[in-house]
Amino acid sequence: MAEVEAVKDLDKIKLISHLLEIRCSKQMADIWNVGLNLALRISDLLSLKFNDIVDDRLILIEGKTGKKAEIKLNTKTQILINDIRHRHPSHVYIFQSFRNQQSINREPRPLTRKAVAKAFQQVGEEAGVRLGTHSMRKTRGYHLYKKTNDIARVMKMLRHSSEGVTLRYIGITQDVIDKDFSELEL
Repeated sequence: MAEVEAVKDLDKIKLISHLLEIRCSKQMADIWNVGLNLALRISDLLSLKFNDIVDDRLILIEGKTGKKAEIKLNTKTQILINDIRHRHPSHVYIFQSFRNQQSINREPRPLTRKAVAKAFQQVGEEAGVRLGTHSMRKTRGYHLYKKTNDIARVMKMLRHSSEGVTLRYIGITQDVIDKDFSELEL
């Protein structure tokens, strides 16, 4: 699998959202926009249920680490999730598969990672970005780092245990660090 990247250009983030909505579906654009704001792994994002939200907080146990994550939802995320709930009041999952509804007496299921990866890859090619399901998480981490220059804060948000892993994950490579040193003269 090819390495995907953080989307570093804010206009390109908006373009990707727009392309996902017009080329794929409103649901794919919602996944992108909610995913950017929650910085969850795709498996955790897709498994979210409406009842995981209590007031303005999302509470879940992460699938990969088994750690409890409690995330305060920002206004944009609250609006997005409320809009999804309004459009699909009978859904259990925030990103529920519509195909499953065609089968009578079947339990609801979330959209698959494979479907999201395919849509993101298609739109990424059009936008000129190596886009994948981790791009949302990487993008949020990258922009938080650029805003704060606080790698410990980014590590905490992403629930990483190493600065090196976090820097590599958000695309801050030695080349970027070298450029920062050569361009900034005090």
